[in-house]
Amino acid sequence: DYFEALMAAFDKNLMDHIAVYGPDNDKRLTGKHETAPWNRFSYGIADRGASIRVPHSFINNGYKGYLEDRRPNSQGDPYQIASQILKTIASVPTSAEVSAAA
Repeated sequence: DYFEALMAAFDKNLMDHIAVYGPDNDKRLTGKHETAPWNRFSYGIADRGASIRVPHSFINNGYKGYLEDRRPNSQGDPYQIASQILKTIASVPTSAEVSAAA
């Protein structure tokens, strides 16, 4: 389904994201203290130790709402961060795009 494909795209593009998420994330994202390791992608429902936290409301609303990428730091360029996130999202075809191509 689309959500699993989206998470796979974030995993595939892990290093592209880390490259723009701000300096020294290897020191901050250790896998301890409610952070995910900088070099491993993960996601989970209400999991504050995951790379992407999926709120309960997202699941309860039929996979609609927001996702929280917990990796960017305060020194990252917000335009580069948003651009990388949008590039990854755009790389995953929606069900309508898949149907139209068939």
